Amino acid sequence: MPGVTHDDAPPLADLMPWSVAPLRLGRGWPTAPDPATLRARWDALLKAEGPEREALFEPTRARTLHSAVPQLPGQPTGTERLAGASGPCADPVRVLSAPFDEEWLLPDHRLIDAARPELWRVADGHQIFAVESAEGMPLLATSLLPTLRAGRVRPLYRRPGGGEPNLAPGLLAHLADRLGHALAPPDVLAWALAVIRPDHTVPLTEDPDLWSRGVRLGRRALWLLRRDGERPKLPGGRRPYVRAPLPSRPLTIRYDPEEETLHIDEGRVSPVPPQAWEFAAGEVRVLEAWFAARTAPARPGTLAAIVPQSWPQAWTSDLLELITVLTLLADVRSQRAALEIETRITAAELTAAGVLPPPEAARRPASILEHTEEGPAGQLTLL
Repeated sequence: MPGVTHDDAPPLADLMPWSVAPLRLGRGWPTAPDPATLRARWDALLKAEGPEREALFEPTRARTLHSAVPQLPGQPTGTERLAGASGPCADPVRVLSAPFDEEWLLPDHRLIDAARPELWRVADGHQIFAVESAEGMPLLATSLLPTLRAGRVRPLYRRPGGGEPNLAPGLLAHLADRLGHALAPPDVLAWALAVIRPDHTVPLTEDPDLWSRGVRLGRRALWLLRRDGERPKLPGGRRPYVRAPLPSRPLTIRYDPEEETLHIDEGRVSPVPPQAWEFAAGEVRVLEAWFAARTAPARPGTLAAIVPQSWPQAWTSDLLELITVLTLLADVRSQRAALEIETRITAAELTAAGVLPPPEAARRPASILEHTEEGPAGQLTLL
């Protein structure tokens, strides 16, 4: 871990003051690794009637078939109560459902216990969500709406279109003055990704060369985590390939470190570097968790039990890319130790400069209503 342990480093909560609690879905079936499964589950829900539909829905105190809720911002879903709903489901959207695991979600407010509409209002192609996570990877970043069970979600921008960075007022100007060059909001997030500690403090440097190295490292991590541009690749001889076809319904996964081979039943993928297999989020290996999310049995008779009848080819492609991403991120992790921060910009300095603490208004969402939002039963939402 870069730096020393007792040094008055500012917390991320002060540098990026606006945060939102993670989404709470309340039920697992509105998410799946592929959109066709979600459409099949929705159709099964609507074909059921009365008590059967209620049981399939899996009601909670926050959501039942009779809950009246508005649309999610930007999502053209119905607002009639689910007890009498009909018609097709909303188009599934891509979300980050677990560390490094991109799945799909039915973006329907009636299906989600706590959807955090303030996040949906600022989710667009410019947004980057920073998510406080487990030790080993204290901070994740994603272009997708995060639905994983984690810590606070901190959008980089407070408004759609990349408007108004979610940074302590005056922070960019103070850093630019101390470092001797202009900064962009993603530079601060990239630096945080490179140096953040398990307690979510972010040591800052006044060394321009060290800052540049940290930002370059953080931007590489950001690119690997977001995966929304050019696809990452390993050098030719190290790229993973399917050496033996995966079965149609795989049940087990194991790793052979000597052969650098991932065994999925009788299927084989190699080379898989040890650092990709051992890459963990908290105490869980990422590859094992990713595989379990696609193969773990669900309780019969539930909507979650509706799954693809065979392993889709798209999942194999996703697996190969995940192995690549974890391998490259492991290299980023190893380089973090070289960022020895000896000259610091402390929380006390930022306080003396009037940057910290951030004003209370910076901890609240911006007032946004870019488009009309439909409330329960077709009424308009008033903000």
